[in-house]
Amino acid sequence: MAEADERQYVEYECKDHIATIAMNRPEKLNAVSDEVVRQLIAAMRRFDSDPDAYVAILCGRGRAFCSGADVLQRQLRSREEFERLGGPQGHGANSGDLLTQSVNYKPVICAVHGYVLGLGTGMMLDCDLIVAEEGTKLQITETSRGLGAAKHWAQMHFRNAGAFGDDVVLTGRYFTAEEAHAANVINRLAPKGKVMEVAWALAQQVAANPPLSTRATVRTRRFTLAQYTREAAFQMAPLKLYLTEDFHEAALAFKEKRKPRPFKGK
Repeated sequence: MAEADERQYVEYECKDHIATIAMNRPEKLNAVSDEVVRQLIAAMRRFDSDPDAYVAILCGRGRAFCSGADVLQRQLRSREEFERLGGPQGHGANSGDLLTQSVNYKPVICAVHGYVLGLGTGMMLDCDLIVAEEGTKLQITETSRGLGAAKHWAQMHFRNAGAFGDDVVLTGRYFTAEEAHAANVINRLAPKGKVMEVAWALAQQVAANPPLSTRATVRTRRFTLAQYTREAAFQMAPLKLYLTEDFHEAALAFKEKRKPRPFKGK
């Protein structure tokens, strides 16, 4: 299912060696469609090859960083389409590819506020550093949607947030930026309305170092994280949870703005 318009959903700018990559779909709380992912991948490639950019800040315009995947597009496909695509994502629209197709391995800081849900949480956890505004609400929605959250579990354990990660992955509950900071999930807490200022100050600290030095560390970090998350994906792939009745019911309930009917384990 393709986007009906050619709108630019991702903005890119670079100043003082710091690139800003901003999702700009505020009316949907930056819900991520296939086209948004493709534009994010293009922006990351631009950043990777931009000689003036040493570090990037990934953020979202409006009231939220990201409300997760665009359920109406990515999770209500036909069974045939799910089988053909191998999951909810469209061709060339896997958000897990954002930081894995790098050549130069420049550091990326994720600056989050408002809401960080599902796919948005996954993007955040893939980034090298995380700054969160106080009061930000986060959730691993894949649990309650029937998709399973093994990748998020691996990301949490990679950040040494094992017990906390087990909690939020298995319950699927909301958690706050303050909780995440205490559990070592995020690096910096920012006062209300100051998340970009705090992220910019952190980016300046990173950019002040020899670029090749920081990139060497980022390369090692991402390689190691990829080992965790690819193993999780390998374990999950044969289950094809996106074809289950429970997944379909959860997505349909979201569309119809109602509580899901009792899940069947089918």
